[in-house]
Amino acid sequence: MRAAQTDEGGGPSGNGQLTGGGAVLGTGRVTTFELFFDLVYVFTLTQITAYMAHAHSSAGALQGMLLLALVWFSWSAYAWLGNQARADLGIVRAGMALAMAGVFVVALTIPEAWHDLPGGLPGPLVLTCAYLFVRCVHLVVYARLARGDRGLVRQVAVSWPPVLGGAALLIVGAIMGGDTQTALFAAAIAVDWGGVYATSRRGSWRIHSAAYFAERHQLFVIIAIGESLLAMGAGAAGHPMSAPLLAAAVLGVGAAAGLWWLYFDLSTHIGEHQLEQSQGPARLTLAVGAYGYGHFPVAAGIVVTALGIEAVVAHADDGKALGAFYGWALCGGAALYVGGLLLFGRIMLKAWGGFRLLGLCLLLAWAPMAGLLPPVAALAGVVVILAAVATAERLGYAEMRRRVLHSAHLNR
Repeated sequence: MRAAQTDEGGGPSGNGQLTGGGAVLGTGRVTTFELFFDLVYVFTLTQITAYMAHAHSSAGALQGMLLLALVWFSWSAYAWLGNQARADLGIVRAGMALAMAGVFVVALTIPEAWHDLPGGLPGPLVLTCAYLFVRCVHLVVYARLARGDRGLVRQVAVSWPPVLGGAALLIVGAIMGGDTQTALFAAAIAVDWGGVYATSRRGSWRIHSAAYFAERHQLFVIIAIGESLLAMGAGAAGHPMSAPLLAAAVLGVGAAAGLWWLYFDLSTHIGEHQLEQSQGPARLTLAVGAYGYGHFPVAAGIVVTALGIEAVVAHADDGKALGAFYGWALCGGAALYVGGLLLFGRIMLKAWGGFRLLGLCLLLAWAPMAGLLPPVAALAGVVVILAAVATAERLGYAEMRRRVLHSAHLNR
């Protein structure tokens, strides 16, 4: 990773400079404190997967995706904060420590997100208040760092209305419950995401280090893929070792490796290269579109795929069909992931990846069949498709990969 930072216009900002709020700009590297911060998100993703598995319905899957959208946006906000100033020093470290506590509370309340258990505090309301706390801490710390930077002060100020407007809808939804809660949570996300997007795409947020920003998102993808392995382990718990279980475990690792390959072998290098080469508003547009929003379907696809893989492992030796719900989770999740990578490539290169588009179609076509097949066979089909796309890209894009990696090496 580069040792020097670049400002949003692409020029060097220098190590050890102070931000407007007196905090120290980073060195372009993710800090160990941020890795510590991410640990609460590992637990949160596990909770969301468990929630969807327990619900075992399309409504539960939708609710899980709404929860994941809240979680993703909270994490993304702090990725931007860490780009503004070092996360392991001063007010940023204090703010992120508080946010960790808030995210952990969100994770604890996920099982009660729509179905409050008798006794104790109202789970849905605790969840929404904890989420609001996490978002408010972010904006308060950002405002402190922005002092002396009029554009950034204004940017933080215009971010408050969509955050608070979305929070109001979340709170009302938590109180109402049921389908009304689902509708209001969706509306809250639309208000929050839409408002922040409208004010950010050509706003005054700062990207001081393209390398840091890309690496930060790479680490979240790793976290999500790691969660899929945890889900696979949870599915195997309590089952005696058998040949189908071993086959499911090996194929599950193969699926995780396929997801990793499609992102890290080429996409992440292209993303970092394009972000590094862009300047000013163009860099901000890429960061907001490709990373802030474009990475959500990537993360969501991994989580939904993990749900399907967990079911495959849990029912590997049942001798029954996987079923429509888990068949669509397994294949639809992988398709959503590939679709997210297609969107990422479209934003970064203004082009659609032909191999990935074909892979997306094959995964969607495989979903109905996967639900009718034994779990191991269903997973095997997904692994074959992912491996075929990865192999085709490695051969078809060999020259592009060589150029991108060479350019990245020169910039280090």
